[in-house]
Amino acid sequence: MRQSDWKLIRALPLFCDMSEANFEKLVGAAFLQRFPPHTTLINEGDLPDFLHIVVDGSVEMFSAHNGHETTIDIMRPETTFILAAVIRDEVYLKSARTLSPAQILMIPAQTVREVFGHDAAFARSIVNELADRYRVVVRSLKSEKLRTSAERLANWILKTNHQQGDHQRVELMFDKRTLASRLGMTPENLSRNLALLAKFGVKSSGRDIVIEDSSALERFAKPNALIDG
Repeated sequence: MRQSDWKLIRALPLFCDMSEANFEKLVGAAFLQRFPPHTTLINEGDLPDFLHIVVDGSVEMFSAHNGHETTIDIMRPETTFILAAVIRDEVYLKSARTLSPAQILMIPAQTVREVFGHDAAFARSIVNELADRYRVVVRSLKSEKLRTSAERLANWILKTNHQQGDHQRVELMFDKRTLASRLGMTPENLSRNLALLAKFGVKSSGRDIVIEDSSALERFAKPNALIDG
């Protein structure tokens, strides 16, 4: 692993407070690997072999049942997955595949559990990480149950625009089918919702979504800090 990658991982909240010796034990057992797009990294129902950290690229978390498939989340640098399954040594409840070329740090699950039992600072960081993920799930559930699909799309556009620098233009990092699945709708519903949002200052062209009237879009979306963060 390059020194720059080592420093990047060390700076993550999950690892920044743990002892140097235990961090070296974790990273010494890990390896950094590049994957092409659409590579399946883990399968739901399998026991975890590694804790994965997205160093570069994007990873789709998804699940399938009875012929249906849904996108649960999109992981970007520098995030981990799936920590709960690793700590409890229980099966994955979702699968993961790369959306783009990706660089993934893989730390053996057994090593993570061993260090968890000996490093109090690392254990506290894991609890904080799991608490953060729980709150993300609650926010997502509230959005799903309290908003229409068009409102979910409008709030996603506003939030992503902010994350990308408030340029009033959102660049999709994945295809619209994946976006539709992430927001809990069909691709056809996504197209209809984009057409509806045109009345509120949204223009879609390919992988770009332009916000022409942010005030009108916010009035429709009604963003809520207790849902959107």
